[in-house]
Amino acid sequence: MRVNREELARVIRRARERVGPGEVGLPVGRHRRVPGLRREELAQLAGISVDYVVRLEQGRGPQPSEQVLSALARALRLDTDERDHLFHVAGGTPPRKGRIDMHVRPGVLRLIDRFTDLPAMVLSAKSDILAWNAMSSALLGDWSALAPERRNQARLRFLPDLDEPPRSVIGGSAEERAQTAAQTVANLRAAAGRYPDDPDLRWLIGDLRKGSAEFRGLWADVDASTWRSHTKTVAHPSLGELTLECDTLHIPESDQLLVVYSAAPGTSEAEALALLRVVGTQDLAPARRSRTHGRSSTGGH
Repeated sequence: MRVNREELARVIRRARERVGPGEVGLPVGRHRRVPGLRREELAQLAGISVDYVVRLEQGRGPQPSEQVLSALARALRLDTDERDHLFHVAGGTPPRKGRIDMHVRPGVLRLIDRFTDLPAMVLSAKSDILAWNAMSSALLGDWSALAPERRNQARLRFLPDLDEPPRSVIGGSAEERAQTAAQTVANLRAAAGRYPDDPDLRWLIGDLRKGSAEFRGLWADVDASTWRSHTKTVAHPSLGELTLECDTLHIPESDQLLVVYSAAPGTSEAEALALLRVVGTQDLAPARRSRTHGRSSTGGH
């Protein structure tokens, strides 16, 4: 199909102008001169260069790939019809049945926006972090600072990147960390059963088997199962270990998960979440960060 560059530029520009930074878990700031997202912010969320965004909005540049279009649709909070229109004017084909749904419905995005005092995020069937609120970034690390392909719980758990910014890690006992690792693998095995023809899932599993001896061992031994609500220990770089309730809600239409972290009122964990709500993603204790958890990555949810 031919690329309708004029319409593609219009779709991206208009969608960018109507999405506020707070809606996508970015700091709002006090001195914004443009409505909606800046080009730099859209580029960061979609994992592309600012120059690429500029060229798309000016009606020039190469034809966007399926991965770029999917990333733009998520970052711009397009509904299904808008996403499909974006694919069509870009000369592409909207995602087909049998593929893992990477598009978050606007109603679900509005729902996580309401969790102003609790960390919340939306995961795909293969544990990609598709959407999050500001509290999720405050607790687990700034998701927008990661490349889109790194926003995956299994990659973060089994293929850590020492060059990435410090993030929270799985805390608690060795038994809890082992259980979380096994459950991460079990969830991927269940997804592989439901989506045998999804190429991105096969690519993910291949990378994990190649790069992680721990994953290979678990993949050979663990049976399929899906995530359930559970208690989770998070080791925050500044606040230390927090034992939180991790409630997992299934969204059947898209086979996605809404994950919400909370703590009982009056607990130290509830006080820590209240502090995170105030300070956001600011570094609470710079001196402790380098000696507490280094540059480890979070994994599991």
